Amino acid sequence: MYAILDIESTGGKYNEEGITEIAIYKFDGHEIVDQFISLVNPERKIQSFVVGLTGINNEMLHHAPKFYEVAKRIIEITEGCIIVAHNAKFDYRMLRLEFERLGYTYERKTLCTVKLSKKLLPGFESYSLGKLVKRLGIPITDRHRASGDALATVKLFKLLLEKDVDKEIISSNLKLNAISSVDQKLIRLVDELPNAVGVYYFSDSDGDIIYVGKSKDIKKRANQHFTSDAPKSREIQEHVTSIDFERTGNELLALLKENQSIKKLKPKFNSALKKSLFTHGLYAFEDEKGFINLSVSKLKSKENYITSFTNYQQGKAFMERALETYELCQKLTGLHKTEGACFNYTIKQCQGACVHEESSESYNERVRQLIDFYDYQNKNMIIQDRGRHAGEKSVVLIENGELAGAGYTELNFQIENMSILKNIINPMQNDRDSQHIIQSYLRKSNHHLKILKF
Repeated sequence: MYAILDIESTGGKYNEEGITEIAIYKFDGHEIVDQFISLVNPERKIQSFVVGLTGINNEMLHHAPKFYEVAKRIIEITEGCIIVAHNAKFDYRMLRLEFERLGYTYERKTLCTVKLSKKLLPGFESYSLGKLVKRLGIPITDRHRASGDALATVKLFKLLLEKDVDKEIISSNLKLNAISSVDQKLIRLVDELPNAVGVYYFSDSDGDIIYVGKSKDIKKRANQHFTSDAPKSREIQEHVTSIDFERTGNELLALLKENQSIKKLKPKFNSALKKSLFTHGLYAFEDEKGFINLSVSKLKSKENYITSFTNYQQGKAFMERALETYELCQKLTGLHKTEGACFNYTIKQCQGACVHEESSESYNERVRQLIDFYDYQNKNMIIQDRGRHAGEKSVVLIENGELAGAGYTELNFQIENMSILKNIINPMQNDRDSQHIIQSYLRKSNHHLKILKF
């Protein structure tokens, strides 16, 4: 759990300042679950340049609560939380300073989004909050007011969690919140999980991630792990003390994140991804009459395929659907081995390419439509799908036929502006597995899916 906050102060000599406004958003890693926002009477004069910057003046604070009046609420909302702030050193110092004046020792773990941004978003000219969110396309209102800046920091931190492929942020949190009771542990862990599509991470008492999985229903899948008597499941049950998860909004992002995380983190209970997961591919070739033929066969290392399948039966089922969708010929798709006309021609469901009654130009145009839709070799496109909540969209960026990365957007201009989009997305390794995953997903019927070519 995180307490993402921003503090405005009076300015002045070091350790003589006072808090003028505070905003705290309690964030569970996925959404805001509580908040506290208040002006504070610092009982000292505000520096004139601070008034110009924030718009907060002494008159506004005359009837505001003094710090001791809000101290209990601050303790309660940050209890058990990691303090997150942009330049956390300042905000945490201000809190400790005010509590020290009350004779109370205030201690919390902290995370600084400036430091995290420098690590996870390298190469930016400036890491000030204003310039950082502008470059990332994150909207910000009430700049230099506690609520506006804290809310922008929440959105920034959410993006940084996405960028944190090594899960260092998660691990640091889990080490603070490990659960020790074996008997009650599994029930409690499952109860805290959502019935949502996404990726889940099992960690041990040292905060090390020991297993990564994906599911359309995270809670249901975790429960299966914990109720299974299989040797591997029993071993996981013994070692797991914490679970974190990422809602992805759709299965494509879950599959890609799982693939990336397993290869990056190498959890000890994850078997290596099977090289034979996708064994067959769809290939195209032109015959002596100029007709483009399609065939499903075992993957060939030196030949480009249109799309891939886990087995021959899956490829055959795909071709049978494509036969109807694109009005193709059974003979020219390898579904009917014959020297003459295909069966569909005899029942008037084939236009006669098999017996050369239809021209190769006419037939090939429909075949190319299929190839163009399923083969993204050398293509530039954005695959847009459902996000994690209403108003959000997921994006997968393909450049020159290779996976560049994935992320989430809420505003159209974030997709239309490529420089902003590239800052928002989390870069992903382009490999054969990710290509298989994307092509397989594109074949599924999904009315939420949208492909934007550029």
